[in-house]
Amino acid sequence: MALWIIAALAAYFVKGLCGFANTLVLSSILSFGVNNINISPVDLMLGMPGNCILAYRNRKSLRNDLWIPLSLLVLAGSLPGVFLLKNTDARIIKIVFGCAVIFTALEMLWRETHSSSGRSSRVFLVIIGILSGVLCGLFGVGALLAAYVGRTARNQDEFKANISAVFIAENLFRIILYIANGIITAAAVRQALFMVPFMLAGLWLGMKSSSFLNEKTVKKCVIILLVISGVLLILQNI
Repeated sequence: MALWIIAALAAYFVKGLCGFANTLVLSSILSFGVNNINISPVDLMLGMPGNCILAYRNRKSLRNDLWIPLSLLVLAGSLPGVFLLKNTDARIIKIVFGCAVIFTALEMLWRETHSSSGRSSRVFLVIIGILSGVLCGLFGVGALLAAYVGRTARNQDEFKANISAVFIAENLFRIILYIANGIITAAAVRQALFMVPFMLAGLWLGMKSSSFLNEKTVKKCVIILLVISGVLLILQNI
């Protein structure tokens, strides 16, 4: 249980600070001792209120032309992701997850060291949306989505508002799918309820810290930890 508490505090501190990466942090910590089929439903139930808080806090920066089309694409990709989560061997999922962590962490590093803004192509939008949906269905991971929104958002408030709005739509859809497929269980609900105070504490600390901590420095530290976690997960499950 201590591992769950540490993971929740760390994950939602990062969420409050950066607006995303909570699932990458939470799953990277817990995947060393817990199967993803048991992590994803708990993280989903914790993430929903966290996303609502961030979206409401930054509601004046919402852009319908950004979060609505991305939401639809992510929802389309969630269907195959949920199916794979329920029907794929846990060891294989951990290897795939390790690769996904490394890829998204390196993409985040590239984005931090290369200034990029403006409109992206519709083809890129579709690819990112579908792949993000598959990763969300499997692990609730939205880092690929963050890579796209980070290029188009004009500031940090707009980034947090719109990515949180997409996550809310995806969370609602995935909750229905998880219930229908028996992934959300009574035990998962009890675990999530127990973790809510730690999620809120981490989120609050992250939001407060964002006013004086250097976000770029924190993001780079998170990226390094994620790459190390991804490599170790792959090596442990080959």
